[in-house]
Amino acid sequence: MVAWIAAALYVVDLAIKVIALGVVPKNRRPSSGMAWLLLILIIPLFGFVVFLVLGRTKLERRRHEEQAAINAMVAEQTANVPTLETAFPGPEYVASVATLNRTLGAKPVSPGNKVDLLPGYADSIAAMAAEIDTARSFVHVEFYISAWDDVTSPVFDALVRAADRGVTVRMLFDHLGSRGIPGFKEFKERLDTTGIEWHMMLPIQPLKGHWRRPDLRNHRKIMVVDGTVAFTGSQNLIEPGYNKPKNHKAGREWVELMARVEGPAVSALNLLFATDWYAESDIRLIDEIASPPPSRGEIEAQVIPSGPGFATENNLRAFTTLIYSAQKRLSITSPYFVPDESLLYAVTTAAQRGVDVELFVSEAGDQFMVFHAQRSYYEALLRAGVRIYFYPAPAILHSKFFTVDEDVAVLGSSNMDMRSFALNYEVSLMLLGPEAVAQMRTVEDSYRAVCHELTLDEWLSRPRRSAYIDNVMRLTAALQ
Repeated sequence: MVAWIAAALYVVDLAIKVIALGVVPKNRRPSSGMAWLLLILIIPLFGFVVFLVLGRTKLERRRHEEQAAINAMVAEQTANVPTLETAFPGPEYVASVATLNRTLGAKPVSPGNKVDLLPGYADSIAAMAAEIDTARSFVHVEFYISAWDDVTSPVFDALVRAADRGVTVRMLFDHLGSRGIPGFKEFKERLDTTGIEWHMMLPIQPLKGHWRRPDLRNHRKIMVVDGTVAFTGSQNLIEPGYNKPKNHKAGREWVELMARVEGPAVSALNLLFATDWYAESDIRLIDEIASPPPSRGEIEAQVIPSGPGFATENNLRAFTTLIYSAQKRLSITSPYFVPDESLLYAVTTAAQRGVDVELFVSEAGDQFMVFHAQRSYYEALLRAGVRIYFYPAPAILHSKFFTVDEDVAVLGSSNMDMRSFALNYEVSLMLLGPEAVAQMRTVEDSYRAVCHELTLDEWLSRPRRSAYIDNVMRLTAALQ
């Protein structure tokens, strides 16, 4: 009997491995496929079960069909609009990147925008609250993490006032992203006492038929007021310590960068909200996205949507194209820098061909696995000539942006990691011209002034145990 059980287990073990060899690599980048296969070959049954739960990055067919329909609508409405103004004075590569973005689902570049950066946490909260108080028609709010606390209360109080005076207020927040915040149940109950219409994004509710890979997220941060002013960037709608006692005890706060936008680019951000609202409510917003606002400034901008609803990893393709186009200077700020091969090659190649490349990251991490996976790339970056700056602990540098020469600045919700490229719905705002870059340079300079620059000798002298953990976590980052 024991021999039969052993033989059966051997056959099952072998069958799982053989099946995995033919199933796992399909439509998957080689590094990700190899990581999954390694897990399954080492722990066959457990690894295969994990793969079945987490190995599928796509959402249900309905969402893909909705996204395809909206992409087709955008293409039809903008068919006669040039991707970029023929009089654009910048370098030629900008036109190719703008065309790439448009091909993959973005609207054309829109001229006539005014963009003001808000690097202070309290400043962005105050600016959003003030804008909501001017609303006459609608306010659209979409944040990965939302919480009604002492810091965010000015925004929520303004939303309640807006709803009370007849303004339509719609709100979206990611289910699992917000669920991990203390007081989540009370937060929903409090929303129910207001006139705010709200839905959770990508809810996991098996009893209601809502089920998918549990680590897919809608990571976008967008607020639109009356279709004329928008906010986007890295900041969630929560106090800077995320309402976690351990963060408060350590003095740990998140450092963010948001942008206030006026002009035609607002319509593209509003369209993204409308897309996500339709996905969660089955209600199409027509009047609210009917016409773009007038020009307000001189900056040309393009909104880049990305996520599981797009099969082409829009943000990764745009980022690598821009990085390869850099000629003089490339500055990257990313809290989670866990690149795939293409992005790592783009960054290191830029440094090796003489571009001044710098990377701002946090000295301390808030997510163990991602933090250590990120650290596994530092030696290769330093050897290539990339200058790495540590933002001092206990703060968490959560801003997400980069600049290319004096020509392009990109900011938004997207990290430079495989999660943001494949698993998260993200929004990135590409800004063209020296005016936008100059604003970013001011933020970069402020970071550099307080940062510690990491040297190769310093990095190589770290404990072997730490290096071992970094390398193991690098492997887990590829399990996409």
